[in-house]
Amino acid sequence: MEITTVGLDLAKRVFQVHAVDASGTVVLRKALRRAQVLPFFTKLPPCLVGIEACGTSHHWARELIALGHEVRLMPPAYVKPYVKRGKNDAADAEAICEAVTRPTMRFVAVKSREQQAFLSMHRARELLVRQRTQLINMMRGLLAEFGIDIPEGIERALQMARQVVDGKAPDIPIAAVRIVDMLSQQILNVHAQLREIDRALAALARSDDVARRLATIPGIGPVGATALAASVADPSQFKSGRQFAAWLGLTPLQNSSGGKERLGRITKMGDRYLRKLLVIGATALVRYARSRPETASPHFMALLARKPVRVATVAMANKTARIVWAIMTRAEVYRPILPA
Repeated sequence: MEITTVGLDLAKRVFQVHAVDASGTVVLRKALRRAQVLPFFTKLPPCLVGIEACGTSHHWARELIALGHEVRLMPPAYVKPYVKRGKNDAADAEAICEAVTRPTMRFVAVKSREQQAFLSMHRARELLVRQRTQLINMMRGLLAEFGIDIPEGIERALQMARQVVDGKAPDIPIAAVRIVDMLSQQILNVHAQLREIDRALAALARSDDVARRLATIPGIGPVGATALAASVADPSQFKSGRQFAAWLGLTPLQNSSGGKERLGRITKMGDRYLRKLLVIGATALVRYARSRPETASPHFMALLARKPVRVATVAMANKTARIVWAIMTRAEVYRPILPA
């Protein structure tokens, strides 16, 4: 019997394989050590391989594609319903093997090594932003115990950190000065690393064609443009801009039945990082529109007039996502609607 479909459950050391033939009959159930995976698939004829989209899945997908196999990655949430009973690696591999053959299954595009390298910059940047915020909040809390209030804004906190490092510490006990000086050093070091990553992303946004076109959209800067260009490997897998916005979790959650449509909050499914960048960009547009309403579109100002600010920013993020899909699929740049 010739193997036509394989379900591969990934792991760190022990991988599970579930293989069937063209009629769906189980041909092989086998556990493989990490060093045995590539030799095993090298001996197989080209077949369909299903893998859950998780850590290291894109690496193994590229390796198996190089061997001539057709690899399809699937979200784990879509594979879970095919697990019949219990939870073990063999049952997961069987569920993957069954799910990959479903005609309505949705798949994840395999990312290249370059795309994952660009995304590593964004992951590191997100971590450093959180660390900088934690350090600044810690310094604010410590100085507040001695009656020293740092005004709002990251620049004021950085200014205080530079003064402490330069030896101009506030009038606090020596023990507290040592701790604040240590925190200030870490804040400035993390901030310098963030500036370095931002400069690298700005250079990448200028050199990459997709990112350069996405940067023409209002509310999307170098960070958002490079993140979208690296995360969306194949925009044609989405049939419309609304489907792309739904993939990002920016469409309302439906709870409709019996002909009655009930729309709730946004689903918040999909890539949380991309959704956050789009919402932050829309928030910046709202702030700019409030300071200069004559430059904003009438539709945008009407939306702000009848909806709460956060609802308006999420709605604008939804619209921006649809524009992003259109620009990526049509290879165009953003063209604003000029007033008559």
